[in-house]
Amino acid sequence: MRQFTILRAAIARREISLIILIGTLLALVTMRAPMFLSTDNIQRIVNDTVILIMVSLGQLLVILTGGIDLSVGSIIAFSGMSASLINQAQPAIPAALILLVGVLVGTALGMVNGAIVAFGKVPPIITTLGTMSIFRGFTFVISKGQWVTAHEMSQSYMNLPHGDFLGLTNLIWWGVLVSIVMIYFSTYTRSGREVYAIGGNATAARFVGVSERKIKFMIFTVSGFLSGLAGVMWTARYAAAVNETATGFELQTVAACVIGGVSIAGGSGTVAGVILGGLFIGIINNALPVINLSPFYQMFIQGFIVLLAMLINTLADRRQEKMLLGRRRS
Repeated sequence: MRQFTILRAAIARREISLIILIGTLLALVTMRAPMFLSTDNIQRIVNDTVILIMVSLGQLLVILTGGIDLSVGSIIAFSGMSASLINQAQPAIPAALILLVGVLVGTALGMVNGAIVAFGKVPPIITTLGTMSIFRGFTFVISKGQWVTAHEMSQSYMNLPHGDFLGLTNLIWWGVLVSIVMIYFSTYTRSGREVYAIGGNATAARFVGVSERKIKFMIFTVSGFLSGLAGVMWTARYAAAVNETATGFELQTVAACVIGGVSIAGGSGTVAGVILGGLFIGIINNALPVINLSPFYQMFIQGFIVLLAMLINTLADRRQEKMLLGRRRS
């Protein structure tokens, strides 16, 4: 009986449930295409998903406070285009320096969002809905509507996400580094705990001395930072800076968070859950062509999964509320 209780408690955790779901999905796809589980293909899936995971971790912080960042796709495009244009004009500039510029551009755009939300008191969804269009428009302005393609980029710039260390690409190592930092921040730092506190009960958080303005400004800055990093990696990996880069990507980051068990109302969610949610989306996207399912079904399937995940989250929240009420009454 005790073993059954432990098993049920483990399955109740979103991370364990996602691991089981991912394992089941991999098994089903492998039955159709045995090579899907090959080492090369698994690394390719992870490589394809790292950018989504990094940006989703920034989105996680925003959602934990009860907000949402709809501008991440546009920040990716603007940062990537800015870095690529610099590389095109001055190919002799070290790639690491161009990477720094792209990250700083993304950080600056995130700070704009943070300042409007934190000090202007404009709701995040309204703020980022506006800046999403503004940043995308700026991308077209600085590029004059043109693309930067592979033959206009330096080899050192295009090598940024590739390379090889201990059998893994630089891009994967960036994802590992970002994930470790985010786990440490959300678990062991005061600011990380304050992010959860604001999302759980903003009024109570203010009473115990949490600065809501500081935290909200910080989380949008971090989201911009990660989107800037993703923008450079995106353009370097695909050897193309396109004005429409990452259009609709913000919805995928929200999907990764929701699938990973993050409460859209704020205050609940984990880094591990978001990583697994991103991997789940990556496996779905890579599995559809393998099983000869039209890519037009991708958006439908992702939307269905997000709705299902939100329904599960809602039911789980209600169950927790009932349990808490039951304890208080007893």
